[in-house]
Amino acid sequence: MIRKVLLVDDDAAVREALAQTLELNELEAVAAGSFVAAKDHITRGFEGVIVSDLRMPGRDGFHLLDYARSIDDELPVVLLTGEGDIPMAVKAMSQGAFDFLEKPCAAADFLPVLERALKTRALVLENRRLKRQLETGDPASRLLFGSSPQAEEMRQRVRAVAPTGAEVLVTGAPGSGISKVAEVIHLMSPAAQGPFVKRPAAGLAAETVAELCQEAAGGSLFLDEVQALPEAAQYALLAQLEQGCGVRIIAGSSAGLAELAQAGKFSADLFYRLDVMRVRIPSLAERPGDIPVLFRHYVAQAAEQAGIEPPEISQDHLAALMAQDWPGNARSLMSAAMRFVLGMPEEAAAAAGLGLAEQMAQVERSLLIAALGRANGRAAAAAEALKLPRKTFYDKLARYGIRPEDYRR
Repeated sequence: MIRKVLLVDDDAAVREALAQTLELNELEAVAAGSFVAAKDHITRGFEGVIVSDLRMPGRDGFHLLDYARSIDDELPVVLLTGEGDIPMAVKAMSQGAFDFLEKPCAAADFLPVLERALKTRALVLENRRLKRQLETGDPASRLLFGSSPQAEEMRQRVRAVAPTGAEVLVTGAPGSGISKVAEVIHLMSPAAQGPFVKRPAAGLAAETVAELCQEAAGGSLFLDEVQALPEAAQYALLAQLEQGCGVRIIAGSSAGLAELAQAGKFSADLFYRLDVMRVRIPSLAERPGDIPVLFRHYVAQAAEQAGIEPPEISQDHLAALMAQDWPGNARSLMSAAMRFVLGMPEEAAAAAGLGLAEQMAQVERSLLIAALGRANGRAAAAAEALKLPRKTFYDKLARYGIRPEDYRR
């Protein structure tokens, strides 16, 4: 987390007092007494923000602001002004300063401005990191978004599974992006130059299965919601696999396919042939920290489709999105992004209207689910990670209707 502040002031007493305020609030102060001393710290990759006095001997705050904007026009610069410098500070704001504060500034005024600036800087650097990843990374980096440990674990699993050429079962909650993960597996496989054929499994006739295998020869055949494959088509697909059809089968399912096979509602033989390699997509409820990253991406996409500039996304809006469960996962978040771009952000407004208790309950529920996801559905390990007594942990699971077995993979 970005917590660094470059503090530039020629008055040593003011500089030391502000540095002490920063350090008492767990911020890292990098103190400099002049523009010359600060200059080397001002880089495009600087992981922090700048606070500078406006009036300094030699190169003043205006010069520092111009220099910082020439290096990185998205680097926040907060200016400190004397009582008679307000018109100058307003001018500086028009030239790109993030904000200005009148000296002497109380911590109650100083710290909130810094927190806003630091959050802004963090978002800028994260967006740049994602853009670099998109431009230089492999298909898993470019197409599967999220910076959480769960998202990275999923990408690593895709990278491990893709080169094997074996059958793959991709599982996840409805709307979690199963077909996207299947396509990435194909793109990273030895058969990437071959066709990628995808079809919904529901209603497929037995003879159609053979036709699809021919169509996908030398590539991959993705069957979405494979649990809906009719019985005759299940046997036809099993026969194709046993004959060595020359096609990689990637199956997707938002249902518990193992349980269906055990209950006799899906061919057990076919299930075991498909379940050679498995990739599980974590739900948004398990990784709420990915919601801002995904939402910003979907907003940019929606704005491009609508032919308009992407609207600004406030931290309050993102916080409201993170407080929701998103049972529809990526698909519903994508729809919310489209409504946001078109000026109808009703979900965030509804979440923002919740009382503190309701919002805290939603956050607590998300943390419980995230812990279970990381612990592969093992309740004892999740309780230990959250430093909760087991009884308290199970009481909370019961209160929110959470079942540990839903998060095993």
